[in-house]
Amino acid sequence: QVQLVESGGGSVQAGGSLRLSCKFSGSIFSINSMSWHRQAPGKARELVAQINKLGGTNYLGAVRGRFDISKDDRNNVLILEMNNLKPEDSGVYYCSAVIGPLVDRQTVWGQGTQVAVSS
Repeated sequence: QVQLVESGGGSVQAGGSLRLSCKFSGSIFSINSMSWHRQAPGKARELVAQINKLGGTNYLGAVRGRFDISKDDRNNVLILEMNNLKPEDSGVYYCSAVIGPLVDRQTVWGQGTQVAVSS
């Protein structure tokens, strides 16, 4: 299995920056892609950014150009750099990993870290 532990959330004013980290461990060879999702109160969880094994990235339109996802394979850390934060970026941010072979794909989730952006 794969274990994910997020850190780096907090409170910031609009226009500020935060850096989220997700330490991954366990059967890391089984990881196909990793992502950051977020969930605001009363809203569905949404994909914010994704990175695949080849380093290809994909972003939610609302964060493109402000957020940057990267993966440090040497230290087993997934990173989300968030700049020019807006109040609508507030929510619980979750790290996730898609693991396993094509016929048995599973998604593993971290516990989440809170981000609060004030206007």
